[in-house]
Amino acid sequence: MLGPQGAPRLLLPPLLLLLLPGSEAAAGKKTVVQKEADFDKPYTDAVNGELLNIYAFNHTVTRNATEGVRVSVNVLSELKETPVLFVVRQKEAVVSFQVPLILRGLSRSDGRKYLYQDVSRTLCQPQTKSEVEMQFFYVDVSTLSVSNASYQLQVTRVDNFVVLGWALRLPGAACGFLTSPSSPGQYFKYEFPEGVDSVIVKVTSAMAFPCSVISIQDILCPVYDLDNNVAFIGMYQTMTKKAAITVQKKDFPSHSFYVVVVVKTEDQACGGPLHYYPFSKDEPVDQGNRQKTLDVVVSPAVTSQAYVSGMLFCLGVFLSFYVLTVLIACWENWRHLPKTKLCWAEFILLHTHTPGVRVCVCAPGRPAGHACLCLVSHAAPSLSTDRSLENMAGRPRLDSLSSVEEDDYDTLADIDSDKNVIRTKQYLYVADLARKDKRVLRKKYQIYFWNIATIAVFYALPVIQLVITYQTVVNVTGNQDICYYNFLCAHPLGNLSAFNNILSNMGYILLGLLFLLIILQREINYNRALMRNDLQAVECGIPKHFGLFYAMGTALMMEGLLSACYHVCPNYTNFQFDTSFMYMIAGLCMLKLYQKRHPDINASAYSAYACLAIVIFFSVVGVVFGKGNTAFWIVFSVIHILSTLLLSTQLYYMGRWKLDSGIPRRILHVLYTDCIRQCSGPMYVDRMVLLVMGNVINWSLAAYGLIMRPNDFASYLLAIGICNLLLYFAFYIIMKVLSPRRGDLNRRPSDRQVLGSVV
Repeated sequence: MLGPQGAPRLLLPPLLLLLLPGSEAAAGKKTVVQKEADFDKPYTDAVNGELLNIYAFNHTVTRNATEGVRVSVNVLSELKETPVLFVVRQKEAVVSFQVPLILRGLSRSDGRKYLYQDVSRTLCQPQTKSEVEMQFFYVDVSTLSVSNASYQLQVTRVDNFVVLGWALRLPGAACGFLTSPSSPGQYFKYEFPEGVDSVIVKVTSAMAFPCSVISIQDILCPVYDLDNNVAFIGMYQTMTKKAAITVQKKDFPSHSFYVVVVVKTEDQACGGPLHYYPFSKDEPVDQGNRQKTLDVVVSPAVTSQAYVSGMLFCLGVFLSFYVLTVLIACWENWRHLPKTKLCWAEFILLHTHTPGVRVCVCAPGRPAGHACLCLVSHAAPSLSTDRSLENMAGRPRLDSLSSVEEDDYDTLADIDSDKNVIRTKQYLYVADLARKDKRVLRKKYQIYFWNIATIAVFYALPVIQLVITYQTVVNVTGNQDICYYNFLCAHPLGNLSAFNNILSNMGYILLGLLFLLIILQREINYNRALMRNDLQAVECGIPKHFGLFYAMGTALMMEGLLSACYHVCPNYTNFQFDTSFMYMIAGLCMLKLYQKRHPDINASAYSAYACLAIVIFFSVVGVVFGKGNTAFWIVFSVIHILSTLLLSTQLYYMGRWKLDSGIPRRILHVLYTDCIRQCSGPMYVDRMVLLVMGNVINWSLAAYGLIMRPNDFASYLLAIGICNLLLYFAFYIIMKVLSPRRGDLNRRPSDRQVLGSVV
């Protein structure tokens, strides 16, 4: 008997001989039965070691056909030791699978296996060049079982197998289907319409579990549509309720791709529990009905024009700050020009010993005599003025190139008073805390900038190398689970999977650079004023030191760079890239606030960065070991409270205390003298009240962390830093209102300077 295309029905296909194990029954006693089969008709038959069934199917395929073919089988007999082998032979591919189908779990070491009796596969569709073509395929069924193995076979057509941009023409339209691990071959073919360069494939489900995988594969045969091979080719992503993959036309030469959805055997890959454990290591587990209903929508991605427009708009917004800064600088320069000339007139008269000399300052662009201010000298300078000028001339130049170490000497003169006396007075003035030599303080604060610049270089280079490696691995393997994007709004550009997330950090870098340029201009103006012995620059206000400002600007730029690196491939292993310099920004802002009023007793750069390094260390330890770890939260809460107490003591006593072995004895002595023998209030009442409020807030944060134990420890630690920064900012403003520092007003910084440093 001859089959389609004249093939003998009783001949064993040569390929099947290679697939079957060698045995006497297979070699000479095999009976082959080939049957003509139809679509949508169930066939219930049996096979054994001496019988092989072949089902021949034929169907007409057109070039623009939108349907596919699906083979569904169910073995009715319980034959775990001798499964039934199904081989589907097509024109360009061969697909084989056994039933019961055995799939392994996520961990290969514990031997978890899952058995499925009902299996379905979608066949790979061969390309056709003619308008209409008759295609044949065969389903071969065999087994080595001595007894009969009953099975049921059915071949059906899959409607809408080829999606020709229908979701683009019908927004919101979706394709729904049911899938399971034993029916893994649920995939569809999508063809790019004209004028569309990229699309977003969105898959949604009403249920989170069972865990599933969405894969985008090129039009190649065979299609990898099993749980154990879906990661071999293309891009793939695990999902619970929602998943999205952006697909670009340039990555697929045929301008089409397969959308493959597979349900995994276990939920551990999606963070779910493990419900089944085998009684023995090699015994398969039957999971029962493990199915999931999903909807697939293909929609257009952002066009190139919209992408470029958005980038230019963001760039324009931040460049507008530069334009605004230049305009304000020009306006300020024009506004202060008459004051500068007036100061020069006063300086000339100050050095004029002849009475009756007249000096006039006129506004530019006005004729002489109009809008002019004239000053006339009446007498010779007083003795106090001469003395102040002598002191000013005798002061060391700030731009001296000599090397002055911070710890070489103490610039407080013995005749003034001891530090312990000056800084423990009940009423402090800013002048009491600004007595050290300007050269020493300038070099001290300059260390902040050089240290953070060194840290930035050594930290940023390995980070950049690592994220480039991450992105390369994602592009080569197609495993999008490496990076935790918001895939619904991740727009690729070039080799970067989510360039828009990187672009969003451009503001940190541009505004940080603008901050550095502003500080540079302020320093240049200040140095020029010192060079010409400007009276206001030399004698008025706290001596200006710009090292902390430069460190703050550098930290802001590095936050933008490292946050951009983090968003190249955000995941569990590189979270600290995004938060490290946030801690530094918060710490440097608090130090700058303190330095504005306490320039002599601010922390050194080495101790400040060491404390910030400890904070980052706890951040890493908390993320890695702190999730659900009660012991860690107890230790961290105790350290948090002790650190708050130590910092409060430092602020209360203005640094004039020592942490040594005698501190318990001194605490007991103060409690005995001030609380037991006589009830005396604190010497610095306003300072004590505000510090108590700060301790209450920090203790509350520590209690919240200990009780709630939030999973995102890095954000919790950052919240502590931001709360303390805002708390100290409020503390500074309130102390400024309560303590007007009447004694030495000429040495106070203006409110605008203080607020500007915080901003």
